[in-house]
Amino acid sequence: MKSFDALVVGGGIIGGAIAWELARRKLRVAIFDRQEPWREASWAAAGMLSPSPEPSESPALFPLAKASFDLYPAWVSEIESVAGSAPLVRREAAIELFMGPEAETERDVFLAEHLRLGLKTAAMSLADAKKLEPTIGSNAGAAAWLTDEATTDPRALGHALFQALSRRGVEILSGTEITSLTMEKQRCTGVSAVGREIAAGQVVVAAGCYSASIEGIRPYAPVHPVRGQMVALRPLTPGPNRVLRGHRGYVVPRPDGRIVAGSTLENDGYEKRITPSGQMKILMAAIELSPPLANAEIVETWSGLRPGTPDRLPIIGPVSGFGTSGPAGVTIATGHYRNGILLAPITARVVAESILGEALSLDITPYSPLRFALDQRTHA
Repeated sequence: MKSFDALVVGGGIIGGAIAWELARRKLRVAIFDRQEPWREASWAAAGMLSPSPEPSESPALFPLAKASFDLYPAWVSEIESVAGSAPLVRREAAIELFMGPEAETERDVFLAEHLRLGLKTAAMSLADAKKLEPTIGSNAGAAAWLTDEATTDPRALGHALFQALSRRGVEILSGTEITSLTMEKQRCTGVSAVGREIAAGQVVVAAGCYSASIEGIRPYAPVHPVRGQMVALRPLTPGPNRVLRGHRGYVVPRPDGRIVAGSTLENDGYEKRITPSGQMKILMAAIELSPPLANAEIVETWSGLRPGTPDRLPIIGPVSGFGTSGPAGVTIATGHYRNGILLAPITARVVAESILGEALSLDITPYSPLRFALDQRTHA
């Protein structure tokens, strides 16, 4: 039977980042993915790196987001070095646009919250915004300048990360669906795939919205798929040069001249469909932000399945402890919803620290999988 120090179930940004962190610490690591790695939520993402909180997000997400944003430059630099890739991150401020009669009031509320959190966000006159981005639409009533921002092309990042993982000796097994954990008394000793078992000292479940399909994991990771559709445009005239965001959507320029626009939030099971209504919503939002995009060529449409959670917070940490009966040797890292690309560095670091018994860089109690198991026991 093949054996590893750690097995990571799931080959997206979270699983790849965790394998990278464990391999850096000289552990023998393998990644298992039910299909080709990097073909779910990570591949479909827009690639915005922004600690800026959204109104629908829990305040508890911000410390995790800010810590990960701060780690990104060094984290991605090492990947670039090992993979021999071109720079993967573009650090550039974004513009948040506010529409309608209450635009300035909404902008001021937005700004006050950012300043409270210590983010470098400032009010911006529409005249100044249009000097930087002449394509901004006339519906904009107010603007904010967001300095703590960056972007990456997730597909380029995935290619570089998995190339770096391979060069670091991580074994990558695609087309291998993990169905259950193997147990000895109250300790996990590995995983079961179709027709074989693989032994490991530690198992990390990072399979996104598919994590709950592994036997025994659902009580700790009640994740569900949230479909997000996307569109890539190629402008016929100069388009936006930086990220533009609004209440209805966003546009993200790519180095190759494309503009990625998104996105939808659809609870429709595991179907990765492209729908006329979803595409219309995205295109209308993109055109409102930058009207010249109405004449752009549509070069690609796609969708991905984000891992959502009941409280919209990620699930990070071991499943044993605090009086629960969860097995030792199992850690969960899933449920990152719309923030997986951003949250990868800090998630990987705290998972590695937890597995190796080191002091944690950040308190992960708010994200513990035990919150769901304990809640079920309370209401049983």
